[in-house]
Amino acid sequence: MQLPYEVYIGLRYLRAKRRQRTISLNTFVSVTGITLGVAALIGTLGIMTGFKEDVQAKIIGTTSHIIVQDRTKDGIEGYAAQVQQVEQVPRVVSATPFVYKQVLLSSQAGVQGIILRGVDPEREARVTELAKNMKMGRLDDLLKPVPVTVPTGTDNQTEKALRPGIILGKELSFRLGAFVGDAINVVSPVGPVSAVSITPKIRTFAVVGIFESGMYEYDSSLAYISIDEAQKFFNMGQTVTGIEVKVEDIFQAGDIAKDIEHALGFPFSARDWMQLNRNLFSALKLEKTMMFLLLVLITIVASFNIVSTLTMIVTEKQREIAILKAMGATRKAIMRIFMLNGLIIGLTGTVIGIPLGYAFLWLIEHYWTFDPTVYYISHIPVHVQAVDVVLVSATVLSISLAATLYPSWQASKLEPASALRYE
Repeated sequence: MQLPYEVYIGLRYLRAKRRQRTISLNTFVSVTGITLGVAALIGTLGIMTGFKEDVQAKIIGTTSHIIVQDRTKDGIEGYAAQVQQVEQVPRVVSATPFVYKQVLLSSQAGVQGIILRGVDPEREARVTELAKNMKMGRLDDLLKPVPVTVPTGTDNQTEKALRPGIILGKELSFRLGAFVGDAINVVSPVGPVSAVSITPKIRTFAVVGIFESGMYEYDSSLAYISIDEAQKFFNMGQTVTGIEVKVEDIFQAGDIAKDIEHALGFPFSARDWMQLNRNLFSALKLEKTMMFLLLVLITIVASFNIVSTLTMIVTEKQREIAILKAMGATRKAIMRIFMLNGLIIGLTGTVIGIPLGYAFLWLIEHYWTFDPTVYYISHIPVHVQAVDVVLVSATVLSISLAATLYPSWQASKLEPASALRYE
């Protein structure tokens, strides 16, 4: 199969002769610029996507896929029927009630405001990854009282007493200096109402476990007790804050949440994990988009090399262009010759830049390590999506093609008579 003459001539113009080493050097510089731009784009998008998915996995590992709550009240009464209804919705794996309150934790080392969650240990293990995130103790330890040393209130004496269990986040445990086997006080700002004011309610719990989710916000501000103890402590009776739901496909959680709302009816609302964390994921998406646009500037800068290279080729090849037009080559054919040159430069840079970007990410992932006690990750998470590779390739090729328009147009309007006048 014979190539069109435009392809043959375009490829020939990119090869340098002895007197045209400058053109060859400019071609090399243009390809190198495109290659580095593509590699930088692939590397950046791979790292940004990796971080987003890592944060997403840690959020979903600690919280449920969907939260069901009552629109009109602070809690759900008679929740057993609602839990059963939710579990019958298609694509729902499991559901469990929970209690969610803000309290103060106090120990001998300090005081910390936190979120206290009351959970059913057996059901919670089927909905979230809390049981897998336990570093010390077990989730089932919340079900039985634990002997712990508590002060008696007289002469700084202490005694052993049974207290309900509590599980702390790793960072929260370090801040309060409370570890497994220690006693810790839970203070609720809303307690009995006296004639003068509201008296805070205080109860001592025994630390029975430490969890680590990998998210600093969770590890430093979350604690868990059993749902029965939470209902007693907050005088909630048989009321819960809401229902946690786990689904088969996390990316269909929004549609499943609508099905749950339809099944339960008013006044219940269901919000999926993307709605609950939309500010965070919107910020990550915006950051990824802006990094892509900024790094595209590298490719745009490299495209100026394509313009200069083609301009030099047009200047150098005026005689050949005039002969081609005298032999019957049309303006469009001349434009195709030089547009093909720019497209080959862009395609070559893209073909080399993509594996170079993958190689860069592989080195980053395997050889750039961190101290997990400081950064919460041991290495940079990396994931390159096929759609990102296609987007980068299409963008680079479009920029390369656009860079050829002016030099190609200049070549096409060259008049044979003026170019060959002094030959």
